[in-house]
Amino acid sequence: MDLCLAASQLPLAREPRLVLVQILHGSIINNYKNGQAKSGQRKRKNKKGAVRMVKKMMTNVFAVFVIFIVLAIIIPLPTPILDFLLIINIGLSLVILLMTMYIKKALEFSIFPTILLLTTVFRLSLNVSTTRGILSNGYAGEVVKTFGEFVMGGDAIVGFIIFVIIVIVNFLVITKGSERVSEVAARFTLDAMPGKQMAIDADLNTGAITDEEAKIRRAEVQRESDFFGAMDGATKFVKGDAIISIITALINLIGGAVLGMMHGQDINSVLSTYSLATVGDGLCSQIPALMISVATGMVVTRAASTDSFNADIKRQFTSQPNVMMIAGIVIAALMVIPGFPKLILLGVGAALFIFGWRLSKSKAKKEAALAAQAERETLAKMQDQPTSDNDYYRDIDNVFKLLNVEQIEMEFGYSLLHLVDEKSGGHFIDRVVMFRKQFAMDMGMVIPSVRMTDNPEINPNQYVIKIKGEEVARGEILSDHYLALDNGDVVNPVDGIDTVEPAFGIPAKWISADKKVMADVAGYTLIDPVSVMITHLSEVIKQHCSELLSRQDVKTMVDNIKQTNPTLIDDLIPGTISLGYLEKVLCLLLREGVPIRDMETILETLGDHAGALKDIDIVTEYVRQALKRTITRRFAEANSLRVITVDPKVEDTIVASVKKSEAGSYLAMDPDLIQKIVNITSGEIDKVKDVIPNIIILTSPIVRIYFKKLIDQFIPNITVLSYSEIDNTAQIQAIGNIAM
Repeated sequence: MDLCLAASQLPLAREPRLVLVQILHGSIINNYKNGQAKSGQRKRKNKKGAVRMVKKMMTNVFAVFVIFIVLAIIIPLPTPILDFLLIINIGLSLVILLMTMYIKKALEFSIFPTILLLTTVFRLSLNVSTTRGILSNGYAGEVVKTFGEFVMGGDAIVGFIIFVIIVIVNFLVITKGSERVSEVAARFTLDAMPGKQMAIDADLNTGAITDEEAKIRRAEVQRESDFFGAMDGATKFVKGDAIISIITALINLIGGAVLGMMHGQDINSVLSTYSLATVGDGLCSQIPALMISVATGMVVTRAASTDSFNADIKRQFTSQPNVMMIAGIVIAALMVIPGFPKLILLGVGAALFIFGWRLSKSKAKKEAALAAQAERETLAKMQDQPTSDNDYYRDIDNVFKLLNVEQIEMEFGYSLLHLVDEKSGGHFIDRVVMFRKQFAMDMGMVIPSVRMTDNPEINPNQYVIKIKGEEVARGEILSDHYLALDNGDVVNPVDGIDTVEPAFGIPAKWISADKKVMADVAGYTLIDPVSVMITHLSEVIKQHCSELLSRQDVKTMVDNIKQTNPTLIDDLIPGTISLGYLEKVLCLLLREGVPIRDMETILETLGDHAGALKDIDIVTEYVRQALKRTITRRFAEANSLRVITVDPKVEDTIVASVKKSEAGSYLAMDPDLIQKIVNITSGEIDKVKDVIPNIIILTSPIVRIYFKKLIDQFIPNITVLSYSEIDNTAQIQAIGNIAM
């Protein structure tokens, strides 16, 4: 059937035989192609299987190698295998040394501490094997013999002295130095770890990095501390290896001589044989040990490198051409000293001078090119007309970027920059991060990041706090002094510079650091400059937090609640209340210091009083009453409130002056009456302000909002609460009464 179908699709042939031949020919070709395809698939599968097998073998070969190293200490090795392993040891040490020269950061060779352990054990096992051969018959392979003959050069004493010098240099200079650098690097890295973690958190909170970048940087800091901690211990392996090499050399020389004389050899033959073997064996172990020690030193001393060792050498040595020329002149000037090789001094000095001169010319050309490029860019920016449509729109975008206003900004005089700059040891940014977290926990609002800049136009000791681009506060501090506050307990005053505490306006003094102990003993409360600034900033933010709450922040809060209580959000927003209305309610709460963390209660209360939504002040009062536990906790001390009450007659007078309109209710009172109530209130506050630091006025629920608006115009920052906003468990103590 298949043949017939194939025949029907072929061109018509003159003879039937040709048709059959064509059919058979096509069938053979198809079978051949299919066979080739299947063969290629089998080859690819076999190749992949072979690659996987090689990978598995490479994974296991290191485990086998470690086991072999340990067994080589016990099992005698034939000299050909021993020669092979000695060459492998030298090659491996050379590879490690070159690796340390080409890495940019120490973490790129993070397995180096483990490599140190393995190479040390490998050399020790080879030392044991060569010592076994030397003590047995004075021969430990051709590699050991060749090293001994090459260094000794026919003189056993000179060869042994050179070997001792190499051992001492390795032990006292390189190994000892690497050990000390590793110890210091480990201690400094561990000490700096908390600061680095806080810097990462600061960058994350300010939006400089993303969460993923923060995770990567935290992991890198952890790896760095682990690496240098491991290096601190791994360098002890190198030190121990150097000590064992000295002990092994003494054993080979003394033990071999004793055994040789016991077997009847003469003293000259014994010293010649065993000194040759000792020096050769020592060099076979010391040369790799020396390279490993140098590699260790290079890893732990390249903390400030940003590129490979070769690139750093090239860049840093060629960055100062004048140094090369001065060095060449000094070298050439040494020719005046009698006996010095003048031709060599002249050649070296001329080479250094010419090299420095060429570098100077090349550097001047690069600087001229950079200056010309900067001039061209400056001229391009100064052109009035854009060169293309793309440039036009790009210029418009840049202009619009200038219109952006920072929500919170701090400007510092140059004398205060070291308190902010983390590179100079300043920790002001860390304190700002801590305050933002604490404010979010207390008030339920995440304040925007604080932009910090220097301002050369203000006093060097001043700082300015801006809200939405406008200055709202400024202060002046002495960065090398302490702010001393007198709480009334100071008997013996300490000399200082009189000032006013910027956050609360309290009289204070700036005390120098050498008088800190004296002021502390005298009873002053001492505050460091960073704490003064962060306290001032926190108070300013608390006063203006209602201005900083944006509609986008409210949207974020609502989305956060929707994850846990979607029914509440779907029922209220945007059908019953809008984000804008919710923002106004939250701002009214924040303006009077009421936390908005319990957003679910706030939203449920707004939903319950949807009929009164037109009068936002009344609705906010309902919300405050629903948050009475939060308000009590916020303003009570030990669940007790000491308050100034308002006389019922005063309350009746205020209620009688309330007028209602379509937009809500407002207070319409005679100015003389207002002034009278304000004077009475001010007098009562003056009576108790020395007793209680936070003044609280207690009114009935219907009067609270109007009394607060009335008194805020004359005595701001006074807390006014109603009876309905205080939890039933709180104790109320009236220490004053506002009555006409």
